[in-house]
Amino acid sequence: MAKNVALALVLVLVALLAWVLYRGSDITIVVNGEQLSGPMELVAKGWALLVAVVVLFCAAILLIFVFAGIGVILLGALVFAGLVGVAAVFPFLLPLLIPLFLVWLFIAAVRGRKAGGG
Repeated sequence: MAKNVALALVLVLVALLAWVLYRGSDITIVVNGEQLSGPMELVAKGWALLVAVVVLFCAAILLIFVFAGIGVILLGALVFAGLVGVAAVFPFLLPLLIPLFLVWLFIAAVRGRKAGGG
């Protein structure tokens, strides 16, 4: 599976390189007063594409961490807002939830003794 994905990505990169190398552009590269042409122009465009791919890959990694951090913060804020909303809308549930919590603790303690003693 990983080999297939890697092969597909390499083929996409080669296709992108071919597209960049053979399309016309208005950009000229001048070295020592002479415009690059022929194989050196293709090499310069290839290096430019390679640098662009590396820069985009690094930016993507950075954005993954930024969005993951923002997502955790947003999820925490959403859970907190939900708890506040439920507490504000249903205050009459607290007297019902306290006995249920005590029953749950009792059952968990009984099950814990059975699992530990067996």
